[in-house]
Amino acid sequence: MLAETICSAVSAAGLGIAAITAYRKRFLTATRIAAYSLVPIGLVLTGAVEWVSGLVFKPSTWIGLGLLGLAWALFMTTRTVERRRAARTTQQDAVAPQASAASLGAGRTTTAPAPKRKEKQPEAAPADDFSDIEAILKKHGI
Repeated sequence: MLAETICSAVSAAGLGIAAITAYRKRFLTATRIAAYSLVPIGLVLTGAVEWVSGLVFKPSTWIGLGLLGLAWALFMTTRTVERRRAARTTQQDAVAPQASAASLGAGRTTTAPAPKRKEKQPEAAPADDFSDIEAILKKHGI
C-alpha cells in the first residue's frame, strides 16, 4: 500500500514538473518528463509494484541473492587462479628461457640456470660470424 502511494506521488510530481516545463515553451523536454512520470503509476496499475515489494521484503529472496553472489565470487576466484597457473606454466615451459631472459628486462629473472662461460676461443673469421644467421634464414627459406 505504501509503495503504491509513493509511486502515485512521484507520478503526480513528475506531471507537475512537466506542466511547468511546457509553460516555459520547452515542449520536447516536457513530453519526455511526462513520459517518465507515467511509468510509476503504470507499474502500480499492472501490479508490478506489489510483486516487487513482495520479493524485496522476503528474507528468502535476500538469502537467495546472497548465495548467488557467493557462487559468482567463487567462480571468479577459481577463474583467476586458473589463469595465474596457466601463465606460470607457459612461462616455465619456454622453449629457450636463456634466450628470452634479455627480453624480460633488468628487474626480472628467469628460473633457468645461468649458462656456463666458455673459455676464450680464438676469434673466428668475419664470415663465420654470420653463419648462424645464414642457417636461420635458410631454415625459413629466405
